[in-house]
Amino acid sequence: MTAEITSHEELRALLGAPMPRAAAKERTVLHERDRQWLAASPFCLVATAGVDGSCDVSPKGDPAGFALVLDDRTIAIPERPGNRRADGYRNILDNPHVGLIFLIPGRTDTLRINGRAKLVSDAPYFDDMLVKGHRPVLAVEVAVEQIFYHCGKAFMRSELWQPETWQPDALPSRARLAKEVETLTESLADLEHYYGPTYAEKLYRG
Repeated sequence: MTAEITSHEELRALLGAPMPRAAAKERTVLHERDRQWLAASPFCLVATAGVDGSCDVSPKGDPAGFALVLDDRTIAIPERPGNRRADGYRNILDNPHVGLIFLIPGRTDTLRINGRAKLVSDAPYFDDMLVKGHRPVLAVEVAVEQIFYHCGKAFMRSELWQPETWQPDALPSRARLAKEVETLTESLADLEHYYGPTYAEKLYRG
């Protein structure tokens, strides 16, 4: 029989109270160490939710420092050419609340930022977001409401950064997965060409 948790009281009784250091670590203003972390991070996850409760988590990556600090309470994340689904961006238009996790390869701790986002089609700082001569398609400006560092237990348990645990060939290639599980008209050969060596050449050209 499944025992479902249906109340905050049940949840707290099961997990216990947060440790004092965990409860007190939240901040609302970027510290110099946060700026340094963002300058060293090449990757983040952006979580959004629509007004109907539907959720999305989108990965964002660029050379380290791609998330630009605009001031002590605001950062901006550039958008590059992608699949144009814009799931998270459509959510932001309806519900501006976002959650971000910034990673640094090899580190087990992460930087978490929660706040309110807006989409910007152009701004003077876009010139500071050039990569290989390409300006971002748009940017997500996030007004920081909550910021803190998260412990590394999940990364340690998963051994995410331990190369000896990596199994990239545990599943078929991206092209074969697309052919098997997506409704596509392209042949496998066409998909293998699309996702092949030239794929990296289109990262900033769409």
